[in-house]
Amino acid sequence: MAGLNQILAERLQNAFDSLEPGADPAVRPSNRPGVDFQSNGAMALARRMSAKPGEVAARVVASAQLQGICSAVEATPQGFINLTIEDSFIARLLEEQVSDPRSGVGMVSIPKTVVVDYSSPNVAKEMHAGILRTTIIGDALCRMLTFVGHQVIRENHVGDWGTPFGMLIEHLVDIGEEAGAHELSVGDLDGFYRQARVAFDASDDFQDRSRRRVVMLQSGDPETMRLWRILVEASLVYFEEVYAKLGVLLTRDDVRGESFYNDLLPVVVEELDEDGMLVESDGARCVFLDGYTNREGDPLPLIVQKSDGGYGYAASDLACLRDRFGRLDADLALYVVGSPQAQHFSMCFQAASAAGWIPDGAGAYHVAFGSVLGADRKMFRTRAGDTVKLVDLLDEAVARARASVESKNPALGPDEREAVARMVGIGAVKYADLSTDRIRDYVFDWDRMLAFEGNTAPYLQYARVRCLSIFRRGEIDREPYASGRVPVVVSRPAERALAVVLLGFSEAVEAVLESWSPHKLCTYLFDLAGTYTTFFETCPVLQADSPEERDSRLVLCAATAKVLGRGLEVLGIEAPEQM
Repeated sequence: MAGLNQILAERLQNAFDSLEPGADPAVRPSNRPGVDFQSNGAMALARRMSAKPGEVAARVVASAQLQGICSAVEATPQGFINLTIEDSFIARLLEEQVSDPRSGVGMVSIPKTVVVDYSSPNVAKEMHAGILRTTIIGDALCRMLTFVGHQVIRENHVGDWGTPFGMLIEHLVDIGEEAGAHELSVGDLDGFYRQARVAFDASDDFQDRSRRRVVMLQSGDPETMRLWRILVEASLVYFEEVYAKLGVLLTRDDVRGESFYNDLLPVVVEELDEDGMLVESDGARCVFLDGYTNREGDPLPLIVQKSDGGYGYAASDLACLRDRFGRLDADLALYVVGSPQAQHFSMCFQAASAAGWIPDGAGAYHVAFGSVLGADRKMFRTRAGDTVKLVDLLDEAVARARASVESKNPALGPDEREAVARMVGIGAVKYADLSTDRIRDYVFDWDRMLAFEGNTAPYLQYARVRCLSIFRRGEIDREPYASGRVPVVVSRPAERALAVVLLGFSEAVEAVLESWSPHKLCTYLFDLAGTYTTFFETCPVLQADSPEERDSRLVLCAATAKVLGRGLEVLGIEAPEQM
């Protein structure tokens, strides 16, 4: 279902095309009183035509087919075209949206196969707060891509291979499999790793054994592989528990560890060599790409194979690209990875394209993000200076939310209170991340993210509860009002404003998927909740002046609850019925 912005742009497009084919109407929401939207395209078109902006805007207005849609259309001398939507048109569109189970969000006409690479923890290491952003942002994008009809393949590129595993396997041998399995099963992965590191640093013999074990691992020695699988299995069980607590879609089936691509690494080197792309530099085999230099201005190498015969990070990432656009037949590959890796991925994408592994019409995109900071604006850590364990952070979020929910609604039963506390606490952590422009760093602030005021998950969750409470308080069946069977009338400014914002839901989802920026949907939902609050405070619902007015306002309440719920859902945030 097209939104108001899209409808106006389509109607104006023919008028603009009559002056210059393909000219952009540039329709935007307006903040002027009494004006809903504004077209700014006439100004740019006037410059290209060497004409006066006001005259071009007037010509557009004269030929645009806006009857039945706009109650007022004004071309200003400066070249703006001000558009005010007809009340009856708004009401009719809202009735259509309410009757749509998807709240107006359409399915894509040409679905794509999209591979999303996100989370990527390391085996035998705790998941810390630093992994929060990739997991939350990646999960939200997967949900939205699926919602609009794309085929989404989730890829959790777990670090389960390489030099550290020689050390970890030898430590497992030294303490015994039973003791090691127990230690790992209770979730103390950091403890296990630290003990292995201490043993490695303290003993030359242990170092020698670890290095030999790496060779045995890479050569597929059966006993070494068996011990390696013990480490991997214990870590996968732990990862599943954390993902379940966080409420994300990732499962064991989505894991594609570094080991999965190990056999492809020689193939990558061979094919790059056959294409003449490999250049030897200081004993390493590298790809040099146009436009990449170091600080001294020298060409920057993408190291594929190191001088000792081992493989660089680039080899693994190139193998992933080759596999995802080959075996998985991806149209698009998204990499939800921190901003510091921007140059690395840019070089890998360019090299993969040059090698022919990314076909014409397909593409790879780095969904970069900033860091999670503490109150001191440094990397988020405990007071003792340790990295924050993700599971501890989530448990604290639920505990803090539980205290808040208990004080806000002591009448909730124990089970319901616990369920609401989980939704509020986990939702608060997710939303604090998603509501920030992903490129920016953000400060982790418990008080702000758990507040019931401001742009927070609890505020949106509570706004939805307020919508639903009207039906409970009036003992009214919500279903007829949420299914489009009741007429809508918008006469008061607050009713009209709420209806216009509701009709922007589909365009808010589209805006996220155009830029891979979930904060745009968060901004929309916050605006919707604020507009609903104004409506709720100025337009009595149950005490409306007439049954028709009461029913219409109940539709607005039901529609707001539906859009808030669906919007939070595609962000990966649960919405309670009461709180």
